[in-house]
Amino acid sequence: MRKVLSLALLMCFSLLVNAQILEPIVWDISFSDKGTNQKEIIFKANVEDGWHLYDMNLPEGGPNSTVFNFTTVKGAELVGKVTTSQKPVAKYDDMFGMELRWYEGPVTFVQKIKVLDADAFKIDGEVEFMGCNDETCLPPNRIDFSFDKKNLKSGADVAQTAKAKEEPKAAEKVATTEAVQPAAQTQAAETLAVAEEAVAQDSKAEATELSSALTNNSKLWTPVIEELKLAGNKGETGTESTSWLYIFLAGFIGGALALLTPCVWPMIPMTVSFFLKRSKNDRKKGIRDAMTYGISIIIIYLVMGLVVTGVFGASALNNLSTNAVFNLIFFGLLVLFAVSFLGAFELVLPASWTTKLDSKADSTTGVLSIFFMSFTLVLVSFSCTGPIIGTLLVEAASTGSAAGPAVGMFGFALALSIPFSLFAIFPTWLQGLPKSGGWLNSVKVVLGFLELALALKFLSVADLAYGWRIMDREVFLVLWIIIFTMLGMYLIGKLKFSHDSDLPYVSVPRLFMAIISFAFALYMVPGLWGAPLKSISAFSPPLYTQDLNLYNNEVHASYDDYETGMAYAKKVNKPVIVDFSGFGCVNCRKMEASVWTDATVKQILENDYVLITLMVDDKTPLPEVIEIEEHGKTRKLKTVGDKWSYLQRSKFGANAQPFYVLLDAEGNPVGPSYAFDENVDNYVNFLRDGLKNFKSENK
Repeated sequence: MRKVLSLALLMCFSLLVNAQILEPIVWDISFSDKGTNQKEIIFKANVEDGWHLYDMNLPEGGPNSTVFNFTTVKGAELVGKVTTSQKPVAKYDDMFGMELRWYEGPVTFVQKIKVLDADAFKIDGEVEFMGCNDETCLPPNRIDFSFDKKNLKSGADVAQTAKAKEEPKAAEKVATTEAVQPAAQTQAAETLAVAEEAVAQDSKAEATELSSALTNNSKLWTPVIEELKLAGNKGETGTESTSWLYIFLAGFIGGALALLTPCVWPMIPMTVSFFLKRSKNDRKKGIRDAMTYGISIIIIYLVMGLVVTGVFGASALNNLSTNAVFNLIFFGLLVLFAVSFLGAFELVLPASWTTKLDSKADSTTGVLSIFFMSFTLVLVSFSCTGPIIGTLLVEAASTGSAAGPAVGMFGFALALSIPFSLFAIFPTWLQGLPKSGGWLNSVKVVLGFLELALALKFLSVADLAYGWRIMDREVFLVLWIIIFTMLGMYLIGKLKFSHDSDLPYVSVPRLFMAIISFAFALYMVPGLWGAPLKSISAFSPPLYTQDLNLYNNEVHASYDDYETGMAYAKKVNKPVIVDFSGFGCVNCRKMEASVWTDATVKQILENDYVLITLMVDDKTPLPEVIEIEEHGKTRKLKTVGDKWSYLQRSKFGANAQPFYVLLDAEGNPVGPSYAFDENVDNYVNFLRDGLKNFKSENK
């Protein structure tokens, strides 16, 4: 197990990469002429796995929609609106409080046009879009397209590809530095000094002098990409391996819990004894058969996970896991299982199923008979393992990975099969097993309480989707506090069900479990007044659903303008932390809620640094459109967000948010960059290292 965890952690570590330009969405824009007056402009977006492209016409207040702007239409007219080749994924988003739509994988948009005058024909425009994954969102981007009479080829069914590819990844140093600065409020217009090319082989690019209307410190926009690469990146940028490890461990823990249920535990000595008697004259054969039995259990559950993914598909499972109707159904099922675990009734599969499998096991020989025995175990134990397996599959499906359910089921089956194999190899261990009795029923009741608590999570998802507001955060917390308080009372014998055995005394394990349950209930009490409760934030409804919220420990930036904040930092001689964020950046909100609210982090940010937050999706128009040359292409900066996004790309060589970088007042880095990582200690060390380097430079 240690080797498995070490290997998985090594895989996670290998994903820690330096900040880089991401290019998850590449556009191919073409013109189709089939010899009639009606032509088509085809916009094909190739979206990398794990990323998605937002749909058109999203509600106000959400992330940026995909927009097709036609700035010039001469000698033609648009026929209808832009259409798409497939139906978008629809999902309710807790952060924005609305249903969002997006596309995964390749998607094609089509705009039909009618040519009226071939000689005067000309169409110019741009595509504005935004890409996100589960970790981060990229700032809004624009791709220009242009077609004229040269693209008209009457009678030929050809498509002329427009020059519309998203900029390639910036692996090399930016050779041109554009100094883009805001105009002062007293000035009528902004002036811009065009940067002259500076060839950089082993040293960074030189910046040009700025216009007298702008700040005189050109270093603020000088690229520091190489310096940041040498310093490293302190945050994580990938979670797929981490998610797989989480699902595997969740499955393994689920399998271990299943072993302690009344359906499975009594079968361990019975089944192992059966195999030993079957090969009593050949101990090696008995061990081999028991090992085969354990492997058969793993194969059955592994196939079950693969079949679930194969039937529904990874994306369908992910959509299903966030679907409001499905969550209501699963809420009902979990409550049903919980009531059964608490002793109201017994859920069992038809006896004829297990009888047939038993007869098959008796009538066959060799590996096939062992396989039927393992299948019998799966069916017999279903009434106890069903709720655990169902919950595991839902959690695995929510990762959106095709391998998620299979990885989870593998962990579950591995934990379930290990005891059978070990007790067959060392049969004398069977004598040390505790006998079946009331303690197994207690385990089942404890699982019933846990299933009931987990069921509320699925009801909460549906409640948010439909806007019922019956499961607000304080209601959810009250119910969880009651459930875990009652669980603690049950463990110490103050609560008893009809089918429970008498509890003459409280054992040490029960006492410690009761302490944990009571402590957890008390931990949640401050949440009724707005405490963030970070450890259960993945389960509880968002804080904005709570009516009473006395928590006001958020950190807010002093400046939202780069040059202004840098000027203040120079005046007070403090280092700067630039926070590249976005209104539509979910993980930015997570960092602000789980990391910035820490007392140590808050104290350092407010007292030792000048905090500048730059929103890369800020739609406030610039005083005038600014054209810049980037990687040999002309780009237009139209909004404040465009400007900050360009600053992040050109100076720091990154375009994903959240992104934090520590600078001195001249724009030079005093530490590594930091991406999404909710580990508070890591963030504190990141800030303190920057302070130490800044003070050292000053000396």
